[in-house]
Amino acid sequence: MGRRVECDDVEAAAWFAGRIPDEWFAAPIVVRSDRDEILVTGQLAVPESAPEGEDAVRVAAEARISGFREDTRLQRMKIAEAAQARWGRVVSWAATCGPVEARFTTASIPVMTRLRFDQRQVLDTLIDTGVVRSRSEALAWCVRQVGEHQAEWIDRLKEAMTEVERIRSEGP
Repeated sequence: MGRRVECDDVEAAAWFAGRIPDEWFAAPIVVRSDRDEILVTGQLAVPESAPEGEDAVRVAAEARISGFREDTRLQRMKIAEAAQARWGRVVSWAATCGPVEARFTTASIPVMTRLRFDQRQVLDTLIDTGVVRSRSEALAWCVRQVGEHQAEWIDRLKEAMTEVERIRSEGP
């Protein structure tokens, strides 16, 4: 993969919208990115012919996503290759349909970290109790928990960083 280029999510969403066929999604796509990956999520129409009931709707939505994934694979790969050449990041795809969201081709990026004994014990407790299978899964589980339970605080941090970037750009 080439050199990494700054990836503005709004610009990337516009670029992907220009490349993705209009008939793929029922609403505008959502693009999120980090230093390593661009995640493109599209909303699929809920099957109108699904039988009534929560379980039936879920099964129909899962089938719709699975069919979309299979039917668009080659075209998504071409779009992803062009985006990867442009931004130097892995492109991953996800789809939502009614109550179901499925991510596919997402990157699992190794993160190097140094943990002290007490911190490793937390991870090992999660393994020993069967919550996860490895320290890597345990760390990912912990990050998910913080993301879910501290989302408002994390959003405030992101807003603060945006303000810092704005002020920096105004400086000398």
